[in-house]
Amino acid sequence: MPEHALLIAILILPFAGSLIAGFLTGTIRNAEAWLAGAISLAGLGAVAALYPTVAKGEIIRAQMEWLPSLGLNFSLRMDGFAWMFSVLITGIGLLVVVYSRYYMSQSDPRPRFFAFFLGFMGSMLGIVLSGNLIQLVLFWELTSLFSFLLIGYWYQNANAREGARMALTVTATGGLSLFAGVILLGYVTGSYELDRVLAAGDLVRGHHLYLPILLLVLFGGLTKSAQFPFHFWLPRAMAAPTPVSAYLHSATMVKAGVFLLARLWPVLSGTDAWFWTVGSFGLATFLVGAYLAIFQQDLKGLLAYSTISHLGLITLMLGLGSPLSAVAAIFHMINHATFKASLFMGAGIVDHETGTRDIRRLSGLYRAMPISATMAMVAAAAMAGVPLLNGFLSKEMFFAETVENHDGSVLDAALPYVVTLASMFSVTYSLRFILGVFFGPPPTDLPRVPHEPPRWMRFPTELLVLICLLVGIVPSLTVGPFLATAVHAVLGSEMPAYSLSPWHGFNLPLLMSAVAMVGGALLYLLLQGHLQSGVEGPPFLYLVKGQRFFERALVVLSWRWARSLEQLLGTRRLQPQLLLLMGLALLAGAAPVLVHGASFGNEPLSPVDPAFIIVWLIGLTCALGTAYQAKYHRLAALILLGGAGLATCVTFVWLSAPDLALTQLLVEIVTIVLFLLGLRWLPKRIRDVGDLMPDLAARWRRLRDFAIAVGCGGGLGLLAYAIMTRPRPDGISSEFVRRAYSEGGGTNVVNVILVDFRGFDTLGEIVVLGAVALIVYALLRRFRPAPDSINIPEQQRIQNDFDAVHPERQTGDTIVEYLTIPAVLMRGLFPVIAVLALYLLLRGHDMPGGGFVAGLTMAVAFILQYIAGGTRWVETRLRVLPVRWIAAGLLLACFTGAAAWLFGYPFLTSYFTYGNLGLLGKVPLASAMAFDIGVFALVVGATVLILIALGHQSIRSQKQARAAQAVEETV
Repeated sequence: MPEHALLIAILILPFAGSLIAGFLTGTIRNAEAWLAGAISLAGLGAVAALYPTVAKGEIIRAQMEWLPSLGLNFSLRMDGFAWMFSVLITGIGLLVVVYSRYYMSQSDPRPRFFAFFLGFMGSMLGIVLSGNLIQLVLFWELTSLFSFLLIGYWYQNANAREGARMALTVTATGGLSLFAGVILLGYVTGSYELDRVLAAGDLVRGHHLYLPILLLVLFGGLTKSAQFPFHFWLPRAMAAPTPVSAYLHSATMVKAGVFLLARLWPVLSGTDAWFWTVGSFGLATFLVGAYLAIFQQDLKGLLAYSTISHLGLITLMLGLGSPLSAVAAIFHMINHATFKASLFMGAGIVDHETGTRDIRRLSGLYRAMPISATMAMVAAAAMAGVPLLNGFLSKEMFFAETVENHDGSVLDAALPYVVTLASMFSVTYSLRFILGVFFGPPPTDLPRVPHEPPRWMRFPTELLVLICLLVGIVPSLTVGPFLATAVHAVLGSEMPAYSLSPWHGFNLPLLMSAVAMVGGALLYLLLQGHLQSGVEGPPFLYLVKGQRFFERALVVLSWRWARSLEQLLGTRRLQPQLLLLMGLALLAGAAPVLVHGASFGNEPLSPVDPAFIIVWLIGLTCALGTAYQAKYHRLAALILLGGAGLATCVTFVWLSAPDLALTQLLVEIVTIVLFLLGLRWLPKRIRDVGDLMPDLAARWRRLRDFAIAVGCGGGLGLLAYAIMTRPRPDGISSEFVRRAYSEGGGTNVVNVILVDFRGFDTLGEIVVLGAVALIVYALLRRFRPAPDSINIPEQQRIQNDFDAVHPERQTGDTIVEYLTIPAVLMRGLFPVIAVLALYLLLRGHDMPGGGFVAGLTMAVAFILQYIAGGTRWVETRLRVLPVRWIAAGLLLACFTGAAAWLFGYPFLTSYFTYGNLGLLGKVPLASAMAFDIGVFALVVGATVLILIALGHQSIRSQKQARAAQAVEETV
């Protein structure tokens, strides 16, 4: 397979596996785990196959055009640094999958877990392999979304929900900041392509926008990597299953921030602003995280704060700005991934086999699980920086850089002492992890009897610990070539000479390590009394918690400010909201006219047919009647609103716009029915303010509303008149007409525009439509109207009388179901309308029709079945699964667009040809047909989903209305 195809496969495989895992039912035991393992192994194999190329210093690229006119293409790029992270993501991902197979309970929804896990893996691969910065931000936010789903996997747990919400809020906010920084970076460099950005370091550092770019990008990276003071979200994420924690802390999510800083190191580093901002945040995080880790009573909490500390260490290395410090940072990314993944898995084994992670209840586990204890002890020693383990090597390189002179500042001079103190804390919490859990008296009163886990559950930790040992003993033979490849990809010609020898003689870095180890051991002994007392938190220097600021900010933003805005602008009544919206629109439209004046063209007016005037008068009368009846009778207003819509439909037919007429007619039918369903459970109309005013004030208010409505409508009319009386240049509209058949393969220009020329717009519109349908369903299925606010219309009274006569009636049935002839006719119309929908779909590329119109037509067929049998009949007899219709339509539309990439064309490029279909002869075939079918499926699914939601809510409202009426009669 070509290298660029392998690169694409590495990214696509996890997302494809996530989709498949989501549809697994769990009937085949461990099928989802085998699927996730196979995909991780395949991804790791594909990454390994690309090493010979990146080892030569070459860059593997795969680019697919998306929006080439805007410089936005789907671009993949693998150099040595991206290769290193790809190995970590897929390799540790594979080990976590093996571990999860034994950790996750069979009672858990395991297909959902592995679907989210693979999506998370694919999102992280998207970050490291992105060759376009806008694309990188997209995957950046996807990692926030999938981490939210994984952290909140056990959503029945309040801590899981809170931790997931906090992680999403902080990291997604950082993502928005990163997006702004990337926009500015692309503006300065003239491109969003990573190759051009990395080559423009001098240009960026010398630009006046350098500081805003630096701060915006840093905010995104620091929030993602949980740097102080944004560190608080990471410990709260420990509510996630332990496999998620192991993966998130070692190779994904939190590593994305330091990956970004290292990736953009050639562009943003080398300035005083970089040294002070990145170095200060890194140093504070290194120290604070290590200090807080000492006093945690939860095993995962201790490891979470240790992750924060080590991420601060990596950030500090990058902040120093020297090439050797960058080498040490990249080296420590590898080392931290190995020992931290094994430590989290070890903590999960302890929790799995004992039933608790509380260090106060654990002790002496070495006797019950000697192998697991040995693995955890070695990994903790690597975390502490013990010689002959991998953590020692990168820490020694870091110590050597801290004693070098960087800018001669106070921070630079104090750096060796502060990092030695933080390293002491690292030794202390590592000792606590080892001695507090595995040594001491035998544990008592544990939920489970401790014992060794299954062999394959222990295997990932054993392999990772073996890597820690081999890298620490023979680094040049193990990690040396891979580290050199990664470092060269970041530093290029600035790559310094460095040594990976485990022994550099007696020097100052070695002395700093010795002081840290001895001091850490002594500090552990001094704190024994406090640690054994069971008190949570440090005994002194109670550090300000970032979580407190976060919660206060949420209170201010989501409660105080939002409530003030709601009191100022919000209302339960629709009319004031429309008044504000229309008033602002009128001012926005009138301002240019008042400033620059208005002018009209000299094109002659077309003669007007009297019949056409009559149609418009009818429509105008219906519109005015709607406005008048809305105050007194909602049903009458809705009928008149439909009349105005039909007048608009006739107007489209009159002006030779059959596609618009078809769409308008079907939209009127569907929306009127949905509105009628909504009217059945709308609360009683709130008394208008004008009802309480004297007649003069009420009339003045109505006159004001009428004037605003006439101003908005008249303004749009004048704008249309001004445009249509001007000479029409031979512009884009004539281009559409000229190229519709030759390039789009269709004679229906409207449909060709929708599915070909403006297909990207249509894709966005159907995404919005699907999202709206899901939101409406989610809101209505939880909404409970108050019984005292429900109208009991005449229809309900008739329904109540009918229920008394037919007590055998089932819930969800309607009176119409017992009116045999109309019900039979409505059900008999279903295949007829379905065939009509198919006809409109197939002919849409050449004649009026298309996916949207056909979807609405098919929705009308389902609406008739609802009228005949109710939602219960539609769901059980027709077995409509609207969510799957939405998903299938969206996926088909996306896959149709992506198929163009296989032939080297931009996304959503269509293809047209003639095919010989045997008896049918030579017929036109267009790839846009598949896209149109996707639109059709999504429209049907969205409409039926809203129908079902409204139908169920209507039934619920009927029950509550009957209950309210019964209470009133009893009283």
